[in-house]
Amino acid sequence: MTSRPLSPLAIFDLDGTLVDTAADLVSSLNHTIATAGLAPVTYDDLTHLVGQGARVMIKRAFALRETELPEADVDPLYERFITHYRAEMPGKSRPYPGIINTLDALSKAGITLAVCTNKTAVLAVPLLEKLGLTHYFAAITCGDTFEFRKPDARHILGTIEKAGGDIRRTVMVGDSINDILAAKNANVPSIGVTFGYTDVPMAELAPDVVIDDFDALTPDLFAKLIARGAAAA
Repeated sequence: MTSRPLSPLAIFDLDGTLVDTAADLVSSLNHTIATAGLAPVTYDDLTHLVGQGARVMIKRAFALRETELPEADVDPLYERFITHYRAEMPGKSRPYPGIINTLDALSKAGITLAVCTNKTAVLAVPLLEKLGLTHYFAAITCGDTFEFRKPDARHILGTIEKAGGDIRRTVMVGDSINDILAAKNANVPSIGVTFGYTDVPMAELAPDVVIDDFDALTPDLFAKLIARGAAAA
């Protein structure tokens, strides 16, 4: 008896891919670093700061302002960031234009959906809940779900396992080097979006496909990428 193949799986990054969180990240980061007298960061700075979680973002903000950050101060600053971010949630954060229609279309086509983000669960899950998005996803893995995070391939592999997917039928969608490199490390096709928070042009990161908006992210595109990946395997 031949078993049926598992459903295709679309894995999405969160910040800069599913949801535009820039304004709230900047607001909470500036609230945090103000205690050290640092000048506020801007949206243009954000692309250099995000991608590895709040602790790293805070450290990068201090480095950007050429200010030493004692290790003992990291946790208190992190807690200040968390408190402010959660209190304001969802703030100005909104799903990107077209993403709801895309998630609906992919789901209707029998494609399982998941989130793989370096954002910690205490921030990622409530944000998705408050924006009414959690019901779309079979799995949501965060920066503290495992002992590793993107660009480590095991973050994607763990997400595939939790979503009940098959690596041979998985595509990663993201906006930054962490997403595209994680996909390459896991040997799964990737779709790069141009509207996120990367400080390197998406085309230079060389995903399998680059899209400028979610209208281009169709079930047919997923089918083509999965077929291409299967042929290369």
